[in-house]
Amino acid sequence: MTTQQVIQVQGLEKSYDELQVLRGVDFEVERGSIFALLGSNGAGKTTVVRILSTLLKADAGTAGVNGFDVATQPAQVRESISLTGQFAAVDGILSGRENLVLIAKLRHLEDPGKIADDLLARFSLTDAGGRRAATYSGGMRRRLDIAMSLIGSPPVVFLDEPTTGLDPQARIEVWNSVKELADHGTTVLLTTQYLDEAEKLADRIAILHQGRIIVNGTLAELKQLLPPAKVEYVEKQPTLEDVFLTLVGDNGTDAAAETARTGTEK
Repeated sequence: MTTQQVIQVQGLEKSYDELQVLRGVDFEVERGSIFALLGSNGAGKTTVVRILSTLLKADAGTAGVNGFDVATQPAQVRESISLTGQFAAVDGILSGRENLVLIAKLRHLEDPGKIADDLLARFSLTDAGGRRAATYSGGMRRRLDIAMSLIGSPPVVFLDEPTTGLDPQARIEVWNSVKELADHGTTVLLTTQYLDEAEKLADRIAILHQGRIIVNGTLAELKQLLPPAKVEYVEKQPTLEDVFLTLVGDNGTDAAAETARTGTEK
């Protein structure tokens, strides 16, 4: 594995009894990039993440993370990664700040209070830091979950379908947080079944289908696989997401709805 290839997977295979989930998966992820593993439900995305995070053993093939082999050096791999699953793993009884402080203490880090405050500020949660996490919106809980995963500054973060079940505003909040991870040099492997999510976030996209990577490239490279679309001049219609975000506003207020009602913008 080169210094640029933080994740390297070759010939990965995995079966559950008679069901062959992975049939020889190959891909590489460069340092500081966002790599999206795209596929429908049951395609094997979570299985790949579980193998890379040492929670599951592959039947065949090799995988390395941050220069360490997942099969022979699992302890070093676990020290290099953080995993955020499909559902936020925050403690609702504790405040947002207390969740962060707890994880910092469990990892025996110095000055856990400062670590918590810095992460609250980084993920725009300072004002809500003293509130119980149970009172957070879905997007806030997911952002807190991602913030918790960054304690200890792991170089590699796995995000397994991080926006499942979130509303459109919450998804955008999480997308901004993921982009910020890469801006700070963190390597992100993102699994998703949402096409727009991969399109918005990823530097490279791999499509996993029937246990194999059927295509892997940048968004521009993937678009070149299809013939150019015929150009037709039509009036652009707003999408449902455009309508929703315009009416509720970015901050959840009904200012835009008032604009639509009165015809005057505030």
